Amino acid sequence: MLILVAPIFASFFGFVFSQRPPSKDYINATKFDQSQVTLTVNTRGGQRNATAPFLYGWIGEDINHSIDGGLYGELVYNRAFQGSNVITGKLDGSNQTGILQAENAEQPFGPTLLGWLPIGGAELSLDRSHPLSRALPTVMQVKFPLDASSEVGFLNLGFYGMSVRPQLYNASLYILAGGPSEATDLTRLNVSLRSRSSKDVWATSTIPVSNDTISDGTWTQFSMQISNLANAPDVNNTLAVTFDPTEVAGKTFYFSLVSLFPPTFKNRPNGMRVDLAEAIYELRPRFLRFPGGNNLEGISVKGRFQWERTIGPLTERPGRPGAWTYYNTDGFGLLEFLQWTEDMEMERILAVYAGYSLDISGLEGVSLEQEQMADVLASALNELEYCMGSISTTYGALRAKNGHPEPFIINYVEIGNEDFYSGTYPRRFEYMYKGIKAAYPNIVIISTASEENVNYEIDLPQGSMYDLHDYAEPSFFISNRFNFFDNWQQDTNNTKTTILIGEYSCLQIDEPTGIVNLNLSFADPAVDGLRFPNPSLLSALAEAVYLIALERNPNLVKFSTFAPSLANTNAFQWRPNLITFDADPTHTVRSVSYHVQKLFNAYRGTHTLEVVNTQGDFNPMFWVATIDEVRNAVYLKIVNTLNQSVPLRVDLHTAYTSVNGTVISDRNVSRYNSVEEPDAVIPRSVEFSVNAGFGNGAFIWGVPASSISVLEFKL
Repeated sequence: MLILVAPIFASFFGFVFSQRPPSKDYINATKFDQSQVTLTVNTRGGQRNATAPFLYGWIGEDINHSIDGGLYGELVYNRAFQGSNVITGKLDGSNQTGILQAENAEQPFGPTLLGWLPIGGAELSLDRSHPLSRALPTVMQVKFPLDASSEVGFLNLGFYGMSVRPQLYNASLYILAGGPSEATDLTRLNVSLRSRSSKDVWATSTIPVSNDTISDGTWTQFSMQISNLANAPDVNNTLAVTFDPTEVAGKTFYFSLVSLFPPTFKNRPNGMRVDLAEAIYELRPRFLRFPGGNNLEGISVKGRFQWERTIGPLTERPGRPGAWTYYNTDGFGLLEFLQWTEDMEMERILAVYAGYSLDISGLEGVSLEQEQMADVLASALNELEYCMGSISTTYGALRAKNGHPEPFIINYVEIGNEDFYSGTYPRRFEYMYKGIKAAYPNIVIISTASEENVNYEIDLPQGSMYDLHDYAEPSFFISNRFNFFDNWQQDTNNTKTTILIGEYSCLQIDEPTGIVNLNLSFADPAVDGLRFPNPSLLSALAEAVYLIALERNPNLVKFSTFAPSLANTNAFQWRPNLITFDADPTHTVRSVSYHVQKLFNAYRGTHTLEVVNTQGDFNPMFWVATIDEVRNAVYLKIVNTLNQSVPLRVDLHTAYTSVNGTVISDRNVSRYNSVEEPDAVIPRSVEFSVNAGFGNGAFIWGVPASSISVLEFKL
């Protein structure tokens, strides 16, 4: 995910950026033209094209702790001691990228005790001689002191804190006694929610235990509910597991898979954090592209997304080093992704591993030899059978065993991710394409490359789709993308190929070279002042022009999604992001770009309408018109990238009864939404009087400066 550099396209498509100063206050490609624009919208005839029903969607990839520590509802950090985090960067005296720091210095990505602290003098250590399972071989050993006089145990700090609110929490843990007599005196264990800012204990659940329920030979799982009535003033809270010191003095126990879930979206076990899921659902995304992204490929072949290791009981999921410097638990695995699409009524775009993985030392990556591709294809076919197969099939039966006998229909399969970085994609794509099509002839296959790699051109089969990624500065979206899609099929001789915009984002302000460097550290002074820390009105204006270009070409562009989608502000690897959050649900921020996507998706219409500009031209105003044949309304989307108002006249061939307007605008184009100002730039309704020309087909309005607008004409 996230590695398409604008200059690749700039050189290929012949677009040359002029030398110009960096601009935070305007888009350099904007023409300064305040003359009136007159549009005639043909509502009675002309060519109509059905709009793309799945145009606005979502990408599900674990980056910026968007899944672990984010959308995945688990509150306990490092719950099963699977692995740890690293920091990567340029190695001294070399252009090579490598690991600069590792939480586990002896074994980068190896297990640690981070997130865990002792209570009452308990001694915590890692242990591999008492594995919980083959997938989870490392556990936490807890030695209790002989002389403890108060409660003893351990606590977990959560993912940069824990939100404690009045609600019911579900907790669980596995415990093993260190010897045959260790649990003889044990009568109870306590699981509580506590403050680190004060001595408050918000809520406690006590579980009766005994030597009969805890042994030294078999792990025992305890599950409990914590009914909490308190509303903690901050997120500096913990989950604590404690014991009576007289019952455990001098004894040893082992623990693993300590878990805490608040209520989840639609009450799914092992499900999604409610506030983040609701923010996504508010967009009404029409599809989900999953599981990546670079995280599909992994930073090594061994570290790729292996769907077989992400399903079934949590005790059978080993996790893996993620592509974004932190360990992935894979608690949110393939089935959870599929259930997500079910709960939000989304079309599925399943990306399958295609024999290419990233290399932590650079983008060249590692490609499997052709003789190894049979196993790759077999895994992809097994994955599709797991998704779609009947319960009479091997993997369909496994899906049913995992709790979902009903199949998930897959209509779109993407072969890899950004494989244009690899010189071997043509042979790998052809092999995977033929193999999947032979088994599932109706599936649309998506290529992650077209002509980006100067060393080859890939032939896109008829009926296939191409995944285009655009990360660029504002002017790129106007000068190099607004007309790009109009004749793409003819210009590239791909007349039967359609497009998925799998990732897009306005990444940085316009600057002299027009080059967007995606590889600079966010701490690098060269980035400071260039990269948008959060989507601003300025970046959203450029993206809105881009989306209008997509809507003007519904026969070509079928899907689009902003990326990255989510970011934990305590631990991000990429900016800007559509939604930002931390442990406090009240800090979840919907960006300006989020509101643009939500607005455009809500007023998509059923068919495009012909629009003739009898006065004025594109830039600084951009537009597209659609008709909603169900709601009997015409939608006119207008973007004004100029920092001045522009007069607009709209003539409809059909009389209308009313006009409703929704506008996103602000005097300061650098403004963005934040925890301090979550609604700084949001859609606002505009009321129009009868003087605007109701009923006779004419509408006159001064389009606000630097604005994104939708006009709804009720017919």
